Amino acid sequence: MKNIYTFAAQPAQRTVTIPCMRQAKKEGRKLIQTTANTAEEARAVETAGFDMMICDAANAQIVREANKTTFCTAAIKITEHVTVDDVMREAFRVLQLGVDAIITPRSFSTVEKLTREGIPVMGHLGLVPRKSISIGGLRAVGKTADEALELYKDYKRLEDAGAFSAESEVIAGPIMTEIAKRTSIICVSLGSGSGGDVSFLFMNDLCGETENPPRHARAFGNLREKYKELHQERISALSAFKAASLEGSFPTARETPGLPEAEFHAFKNALEKI
Repeated sequence: MKNIYTFAAQPAQRTVTIPCMRQAKKEGRKLIQTTANTAEEARAVETAGFDMMICDAANAQIVREANKTTFCTAAIKITEHVTVDDVMREAFRVLQLGVDAIITPRSFSTVEKLTREGIPVMGHLGLVPRKSISIGGLRAVGKTADEALELYKDYKRLEDAGAFSAESEVIAGPIMTEIAKRTSIICVSLGSGSGGDVSFLFMNDLCGETENPPRHARAFGNLREKYKELHQERISALSAFKAASLEGSFPTARETPGLPEAEFHAFKNALEKI
């Protein structure tokens, strides 16, 4: 653990800092990241010993309060925070809550404006699903030499803008490996093979909650089936309660508070006098 002060000037500890990530990249040591958007997920991330996590900015307070140590990046939605000032304001809001960085797929100029104010920024390169209409749909990026070269240039542009990291989504594996070697950017691989610096999967995909997970994901758990079992158990309990109430087997004397018999008789006598 590293001792730090948050942007809110509060002492804290973190699993990693940005220099730690850079050192890990230099040494070829893989870091691990997932998403967390509930208190339960955030606590699980901490217990499992992950290095990093990403949360929706709207959930930043819940996540940070539940997990006070894992390096946390908040995702700022591009459609909810439109202008550069909007993004800047939201970035400082979540940093005040104890988040360590923000992620945005916005322009290099926007990233530069944020980093000039000392805000740690993770960019988003490769497949950006919200912008997939511009590249012909959901597909891998960097499968031609020309596209791969342009992608590499984008990493260098992001590097020049001051970002410390980039979510690197669904990039051809060999291209990711070569780019990661040639940029100081911490490459967070989501569906881009093992050549990045950080291995990343969404919580719901890796835990087996997604009905139709993306090709790049692997379920390491089976929570979807567990939720089905939980749902059925809930229905069974509700049905049993309803039946017991209607047939008179609930509540019993054990589940009903009583009072001394003399007090009950006194009550009834008082009622008869009203």
